[in-house]
Amino acid sequence: MRSRLMKLSLLCALGACVAALAQSPSTKPPSDKPPSDKPPAAKTDRPATGSNTSRFAPTYKVYRTVEGQPIDGSPPEKKDSKPVFPEQTRAPYRRTAPYKVTTLTNSLSAPWSMAFLPDGNILITERLPGAFRILNREGVLAKPLAGLPALSSEPETGLLDVALDPNFATNHRIFFTFFGYANQVVGPTNVARARLNNNTLTDVTVIFRSTPAKPNGANLAAGTKTGGRIAVDRDGTLFVAIGDRDEGGANPWDVAQKLDTHLGKILHITADGKPAAGNPFIGTPGALPEIWATGQRSQEGLAFDPATHRLWETEHGPRGGDELNLMEKGKNYGWPVISHGIDYAGPPIGAGITAKEGMEQPVYYWDPVIAASGLAFYQGNLFPEWKNSVFVGGLSGRLVDRITLREGKVVAEEALLAELHERIRDVRVGPDGAVYVLTDSGTSVIQDNTPPTSKLLKLTPK
Repeated sequence: MRSRLMKLSLLCALGACVAALAQSPSTKPPSDKPPSDKPPAAKTDRPATGSNTSRFAPTYKVYRTVEGQPIDGSPPEKKDSKPVFPEQTRAPYRRTAPYKVTTLTNSLSAPWSMAFLPDGNILITERLPGAFRILNREGVLAKPLAGLPALSSEPETGLLDVALDPNFATNHRIFFTFFGYANQVVGPTNVARARLNNNTLTDVTVIFRSTPAKPNGANLAAGTKTGGRIAVDRDGTLFVAIGDRDEGGANPWDVAQKLDTHLGKILHITADGKPAAGNPFIGTPGALPEIWATGQRSQEGLAFDPATHRLWETEHGPRGGDELNLMEKGKNYGWPVISHGIDYAGPPIGAGITAKEGMEQPVYYWDPVIAASGLAFYQGNLFPEWKNSVFVGGLSGRLVDRITLREGKVVAEEALLAELHERIRDVRVGPDGAVYVLTDSGTSVIQDNTPPTSKLLKLTPK
């Protein structure tokens, strides 16, 4: 009897210890490694904290819906950061049109971009393992198109953006960006073209390879900031974003400020991959002639405003300081000399300054960040209240941010689709005036051996 009582006592004591450990806070120190681009492991509707580390933590931001107040009331990451002009950040909330959401497919693997074909089908790129997919008007998703192995000698090819030639109806030509991928090492961002006929790719040709092929003096695995967006001008020339491919830190490398590399730049090339006429650094000793604008970090959106034909860009900042920029020929956008954000671990970026003469300010910045992604301008008629709106996807922010531009300033903001808790990779306005949205689960079949779950959504009036 005494022995049984002793055993029962020991079991109770052990249970109490386990319960105490379960309720005590973890003593594990926080990692200073920049967060990966993986989705949260669990879901909760608790508001996210102000720290950009929450960008990848298992919490979802809850956006405010009070007229006239910013949608995000979190404190800024960079405590001493002040907007250079009043409309530069934290625009007031304004509710507009109700909408309904239709899922066109939920079987995509790490999608990155889309283009609307004249026959009503939608061409979609999947980043890894690298595939073109066509979603037809009946909602059937085709098998990956053949023809990509010619792009690279690497075991896998990552696809990024896709854009149609202005004369696609007659020449069936598309342009797209890609990178080689081997042993978790990302190669340089390159540009190719092909012909798309009857759901078949032919004449696949690499027209431009960015340099350097590997980041100078950096970890060879650096490559998360690939850039890759394409904006096709009316004359058929291409504007292409190339990220700086740095792995982060309080003192990022300064390739975005150097003219002998394509990294951290907007390039302007012809349909044959040659430097476009009139580029600002043609003839400058030591400068690459394709460069059109400098000083960018990690561009995720690039698009012309159809009303003004001005070129705009969205850009990932560090902790704080995602940007919306009006891109202009020969201008320097400041990275990494100026930034409205801080390093992931907390220190300032470089000298910690937010402005410098000769360097452009963002038209708008998000602090805390939303991990700004795809960019689209609305000039459709399906949503009259959205006319002149700008749509910006948010990966960590898990929203489509609808912002209103007036005379070049952001005057209103509205969080769309936040209730879905989906990472938003790309946003496009279809020829029917509907808004099309690609979600990105953050996983791909090649990396995770998981079934594809990313979606293509369609927003129409309710």
